[in-house]
Amino acid sequence: MKKTPMITIGALLLAAATPALAQQRTETLSYGTGALQTLDFWPGTQNGAARKKPSPLVVFVHGGGWKRGDKDSATGRYKVAHYTGEGYAFASVNYRLVPDATVEQQAQDVADALAALLKQADSLGIARGKVVLMGHSAGAHLVALVGTDPRYLRKAGLAYSDIRGVIPIDGAAYDVPAQMQDAERLMGGAYRQAFGTEPSRQRALSPTLQAAAPNAPQFLLLHVQRADGVRQAQELEAALRKAGTKVEREGFPGRGLPGHIQINRELGNPDYAATGVVDRWLARVFG
Repeated sequence: MKKTPMITIGALLLAAATPALAQQRTETLSYGTGALQTLDFWPGTQNGAARKKPSPLVVFVHGGGWKRGDKDSATGRYKVAHYTGEGYAFASVNYRLVPDATVEQQAQDVADALAALLKQADSLGIARGKVVLMGHSAGAHLVALVGTDPRYLRKAGLAYSDIRGVIPIDGAAYDVPAQMQDAERLMGGAYRQAFGTEPSRQRALSPTLQAAAPNAPQFLLLHVQRADGVRQAQELEAALRKAGTKVEREGFPGRGLPGHIQINRELGNPDYAATGVVDRWLARVFG
């Protein structure tokens, strides 16, 4: 895996927004040969300096309807400073995009990115076994899929014992066939481009329909008040509970696209309600 210490445009924007980040070294790592198979990594900090002990790791996967989005612009301004300040290492992942890649390949990119990080756990200061996957929108779907279908981690040489939990943020395609039916008028073309028309493939790419055990150990489902997002989160929660998987679900104010954007943009802001919910959950999960 290539390892290129550098400051990306996204890191510069984050540093400008939060000056403490300017003192942190960002490493951009390649986990594959594709131009988009890259991630940015920040080590955990303690009292403004790098932690001496290995840090739990939060891995963030951006949204964008499976066909757009980028780690440099879709991570949000608060997450890096907040989670590294909590003592966690943080990574933000790019992945190949539809139509040049399939959703299956995107989920594999998430698993492969994690495997690449864990191969360098010692040099990066990552605490093995203490990993949480977090994703927004399409990224929420992808981390939920990796957390419910073990084939992606298995192909990357990993297992659910390598992660502690998954935080999908305001996703709405956990049950792909149901979502395609509900959102045909507004998003039908985008969903068909991502998931095709074959029912068996749509089911295979649905975290709710893949939620029979085994799954990632714990889930925290976050959503705003979008009808489809609430319904999909509730159904994923029920499927995970039926499988015996620990799951919590929390809803927050916000409607439509503005609410969908806000929860991602504001997460990590100490004044935003979801930040405290996630902090307490991470503290319990990481122990």
